[in-house]
Amino acid sequence: MNPSKPNIILINCDDLGYGDLGCYGSTVNKTPALDRMAEQGMKFTDFYMASSVCSPSRGAMMTGCYPRRIGFGSFEGRWVLFPGQGVGLNPEEITVAGLLKAQGYATMLVGKWHCGDQPEFLPTRHGFDHYYGLPYSNDMGRQAGRQTHFPPLPLLQDEEVLQAQPDQAALTERYVEHAVRFIREHRDEPFFLYFAHMHVHLPIYPADRFLKQSNNGRYGGAVESIDWSVSVILHELQQLGLDESTLVVFTSDNGARGDYGGSNGPLRGRKGTTWEGGQRVPCIMRWPHQIPAGSTCPEIATSMDLLPTFAQLANTDAPADRVIDGKDIRPLMFGEQDAASPHEAFFYYFRDNIDAVRSGKWKLHIRKGDAAVKELYNLETDIGETTNLYDQYPEVVQALEATIQTCREDIGDAAADMEGANCRAIGTVENPDTLTHYHPDHPYIEAMYDLKDSG
Repeated sequence: MNPSKPNIILINCDDLGYGDLGCYGSTVNKTPALDRMAEQGMKFTDFYMASSVCSPSRGAMMTGCYPRRIGFGSFEGRWVLFPGQGVGLNPEEITVAGLLKAQGYATMLVGKWHCGDQPEFLPTRHGFDHYYGLPYSNDMGRQAGRQTHFPPLPLLQDEEVLQAQPDQAALTERYVEHAVRFIREHRDEPFFLYFAHMHVHLPIYPADRFLKQSNNGRYGGAVESIDWSVSVILHELQQLGLDESTLVVFTSDNGARGDYGGSNGPLRGRKGTTWEGGQRVPCIMRWPHQIPAGSTCPEIATSMDLLPTFAQLANTDAPADRVIDGKDIRPLMFGEQDAASPHEAFFYYFRDNIDAVRSGKWKLHIRKGDAAVKELYNLETDIGETTNLYDQYPEVVQALEATIQTCREDIGDAAADMEGANCRAIGTVENPDTLTHYHPDHPYIEAMYDLKDSG
């Protein structure tokens, strides 16, 4: 039997690609801590986020549901949430943090939230005892060279703006400090720490130490900063005697952009696409004496699986009063003999449209942008989606099209003009406002970020 109620640390990066870590094939980024974590745990090769951009990806991971099911397919016509929008994660949704808190876990989010910045949508209203970080992307502040300026970038402590326009090069170290403090304060009780990195989202501001030692410019410096943060957390667990009672999961919210130094390795596509490079991401899980060391899982697993899996580890169940898309993947994590993916199919949504589906080794694309397509790929032999087999396997196409139709009836597909029978509403508030407002006489440490990179 596996011990119940382990501590759980979920580390989520921003725009880190499938090929950005040494253990996933990178030869330019130095990631010794993460490579060692993979040697001591399990590396997933076919792990998916439910979206190729951040807000829907994060909402899905928190709730165990496809974005469209929770109203997160699009946001008043936008791909992601922006400062001051009156929509966000519905307070009626049950998150991973809420489930674990109900089981006696201390809960904290350090880093990026991006599921709504109005008070009703903040992490502290969604099961987190405490929050320290940026409520949305780090390019949503004041930047030089931008035609449109957002309000000053807010750094929050719980629900209060602690600082506007913080020095981004110092943020990772500040995040690590808060993470370590939380771990120490709750060493004698089960805890859930969600550490959501700012890196490697643009603009990229790594600390000088990592920038100087990087072989891949700012991007490599940011990746090495992430790696350093993991080394600190793992060291802290060991020092406190918590190593064997803590599950650590490391992943990314979507694929890399593919420029500025990022890599999706052998995968086609990039962030913002439903090719593999947009949604297949690194995932490493480590739990000494529970997850077999040096193991690899080639089965399909998703970020939506974390909610029901963590729930079982905490001696509870996923909510039974609503549809949850995630599955319990403990058999995969623990390397049980003949354990197989619990997913008959995985659906790739582009905003509110179904673009593709994967079942086993087969992936069928039916749409790209505004155009219908007919493309079938064998991902076992063609991970880069280079050879279209649509005409060679009509029976496979027919079966996958039927699977898509079933999904349309359940969750919907805007391109097919189908609403879906089991979708829930996004949260809304009246008279929304931004968390900060620019004041020219305020003593900002960074009144204007000097990099104009965004996206």
